[in-house]
Amino acid sequence: MNTFKICYLSSEVAPFAGDSELANTAYALPAALKEMNQDIRLMMPKYKSINERRYVLREVIRLREVTVELAGETKFANGKTAFLPNSKVHVYFLSIPEYFDRKGVYTDPQSGKNFPDNAQRFAHFAISVMETLKLLYWQPDIIHCNNWATALIPYYLKVRYKDDDFFRNTSTVLTIHDFANQGIFPMKIAPEIGIEEEFLQPGGAFEFEGKINFLKGGILFADKLNTTSIQTMEDVLTNPDKAHGLADIINRRKKDFQGIVNGLNYGTWNPETDEDIATPYDAKSVTKKQENKKAFCSEMELDPSRLLIKTLVDINEKQQLEIFSKVVADLAKDPVQLFLFADESSPYFSQLEKLAKKHAQFVTLRSRLDTRLSHLLWAAADMLFLPFPDTSSITPLLKALRYGTVPVALYHGVIRDVLVPFDGETGKGSGFAIPEATPPAMLSTLRKAFSVQKDGKMWAKIQKSGMRSDFSWETTAKKYLKLYEKAAKKKR
Repeated sequence: MNTFKICYLSSEVAPFAGDSELANTAYALPAALKEMNQDIRLMMPKYKSINERRYVLREVIRLREVTVELAGETKFANGKTAFLPNSKVHVYFLSIPEYFDRKGVYTDPQSGKNFPDNAQRFAHFAISVMETLKLLYWQPDIIHCNNWATALIPYYLKVRYKDDDFFRNTSTVLTIHDFANQGIFPMKIAPEIGIEEEFLQPGGAFEFEGKINFLKGGILFADKLNTTSIQTMEDVLTNPDKAHGLADIINRRKKDFQGIVNGLNYGTWNPETDEDIATPYDAKSVTKKQENKKAFCSEMELDPSRLLIKTLVDINEKQQLEIFSKVVADLAKDPVQLFLFADESSPYFSQLEKLAKKHAQFVTLRSRLDTRLSHLLWAAADMLFLPFPDTSSITPLLKALRYGTVPVALYHGVIRDVLVPFDGETGKGSGFAIPEATPPAMLSTLRKAFSVQKDGKMWAKIQKSGMRSDFSWETTAKKYLKLYEKAAKKKR
């Protein structure tokens, strides 16, 4: 296995800023690569919200004044460093006070609107990264960019720094987590961020419907590209609507494009060693889940004789609420209990509260649980019901498989990367696929799962199939290393 010097860039990194799929990936992937003895360093903007004392940020003498020149103007960035929690990954926080010493990552928390200078903010961050690398005398083999906010780096590397001997062996990888948010800005700001005129003409690398598109430019200039879902990659290559206007550009680069599914931290999420559950177990002793179910039900005053279904709903529209309400009403006929989670900030949370109250005999609604109870519930639940999966995160499904909690999920998007639909004839599969987002389809699939669950031997086979699948971050990291190898070869 090759060892690379990897500079990993992200506008969001958990736990410092953000709790999105991007932020959590930016934590987990570098940590996994470091465990594999890769020389990786992580860089992000220093936002005002980052608690320097809590995360023990330290001054770096040579990074006290990083010169950032753009459009004939000179600004200075200040670099501090800390370790990524529970890892040995160095994180560099680059601060340009006038751009990042404010609350919010992309938007003003008070107005809820995007900062009007986001293009300038992240362009200056990109240049500060390049100049920081030079001051550290650390020449990366790979600069790994994520989403539109760091998508200018491949352009700067090939245009602004093309004759800089320091970066002669540096390749770029761009991971696209979100095709909808592309970093689109008025054409008039181009001089302020150093994009040359030839790339702004109609059909140019950054031109998009008369505006500047950061993501488009990143796609065209990066050496290799990927998204965090194999199915999403196939969708954007075949369905123009999924590409949000970039279908032709993405297809132009399809030979350099691949899908790599995100992983799960198997050190934290492991029923065999989890100290937060009542009784440890593995695929060979999956029947011990029942002891965890009894413990959870006893603590939460639930009935252990009923099927315990952890249910996650991400409701974004009234129609989804109506569909889910019909499903819940019909499930009142079945010997089940739903432990329902929903986002408290959702505009539909109050309606879900009313729904839970109406069906209080078998529905328990929560917006969160503490760490111990959260782990215990994964070990206790018989099933995970995902009627409207969050297409940006595969994590709940991976946790369910890891703990032998059989998923029943709407089969679309990233779910298709992971869930192997149960086949009654062969007995193979790791869960149950809901074919469409309608009450009949959901109820039919759920009741199929209820029926199969009565066959203890078959149910255990499904549980073991999920528990023995490998979606660890180590496995994911190995795929990224192969992508880095391809990027490095392309550079040569």
